[in-house]
Amino acid sequence: MKLSARNVLRGTVAAITPGAVNSEVVIRLAGGEEVVAVITKKSVENLGLAVGKEAYAVIKASEVMVGVD
Repeated sequence: MKLSARNVLRGTVAAITPGAVNSEVVIRLAGGEEVVAVITKKSVENLGLAVGKEAYAVIKASEVMVGVD
């Protein structure tokens, strides 16, 4: 698999919370950090995602916003 995204983070699916149309997927990285994504329920099914399965968080963003109090 080749991607144009520069940020590909390998981890393990820690949780999947299904909704009516979309599901929230939590991927735990090696250092314990978690990345949360909302994807369609069909994508969860097509990717065969399950808690404990290895997966990748692929992040491609043209801008990142930063804020402080």
